[in-house]
Amino acid sequence: MDTGAIASRTTYVTGNAARLAAEKCKLMMYDVAARCWRQAEPARGARPPHLRQGYPQRNVHIGDVANHARVVTGEPPIGSGYFNPATVALDPETGQGKPFATYVYATQIAEVDVDDETGEVDVLRIVASHDCGTPINPMLVEGQVEGGISMGVGFALQEEILFDAKGRQINPNLTNYIMPTSLDMPEIEVDIVDNYDPTGPFGAKGVGEPTCVSTAAAILNAIHDAVGVRITSLPATAEKIHNAIKAKQAEQSRQIAAAG
Repeated sequence: MDTGAIASRTTYVTGNAARLAAEKCKLMMYDVAARCWRQAEPARGARPPHLRQGYPQRNVHIGDVANHARVVTGEPPIGSGYFNPATVALDPETGQGKPFATYVYATQIAEVDVDDETGEVDVLRIVASHDCGTPINPMLVEGQVEGGISMGVGFALQEEILFDAKGRQINPNLTNYIMPTSLDMPEIEVDIVDNYDPTGPFGAKGVGEPTCVSTAAAILNAIHDAVGVRITSLPATAEKIHNAIKAKQAEQSRQIAAAG
C-alpha cells in the first residue's frame, strides 16, 4: 500500500521504509558473514564497503557477503520495511489535531521590476530559504526548489483557466494557456537550511510542495512595495496591475482636489 508521491511524502515516508528494510538486510548480512568466518558471533559492524569482525584481517567486502548469501546459502539479503507516521485526525469542531508527523518551513523574497505605465512585471530575483531537515541530495533539493519557484511564478503572474458562459474551458491547450518558460525565470538563490529531524530518514524531511507555496505571495508583496497597489486575485496580470495603479492615481487626485 502506497498513498503516492504526494504531500512531500516520498523522501520522508519511503525513505524511512527503505531505511527499515535496509536494517533487516544488514542483520542478514551480518549472520552470513559470521558463517563465512565460521563463528557463531555475527559481525560487529560495517564500514562500507566492508563488514568487520574486530580485526582488519577479518574484514570482508559487502559484495562478497551478498554473493555468498545468494549463491552458497540460498538466502539473498532481501528486507522489507513499512513506515506510517503517527498522526492525529483533525477535530471537525475545534480544528485541533496533528495531521502530519513533522513540518517543513520556507521563506522566499522576491525582487521585481514593475512598469507603472503598462502594469508589466519582470521578476528579477528570488531568494528561497528552505528547511528540509538533513538534505540527503543537496543538488536535488536545489533543483526541486527551482522547479517549485517556476510553478509559483506562473501561479502569480500568468496561469489562469478561463471558461465561457456555458462553463466550457476556452484555453484548454498550451497555445492559449499561458505559463512561464525558461526566459521568464528570474535569478534564483537557494539557501538549504540543514536542520536534522529526528523522525526522518537520516534526519531528512520533504521539500516538494513548500517550494511553490511562498512564491506568489513574495511576488505580490514585491509588486505592492514597488507601486503601492495590492492585487488580491491571481494571476496578477498586467491589466489588473495597470487598472489598480490608475484607480490609485484617481483616488489620490480626488483627495488632493478635496483637500484644496
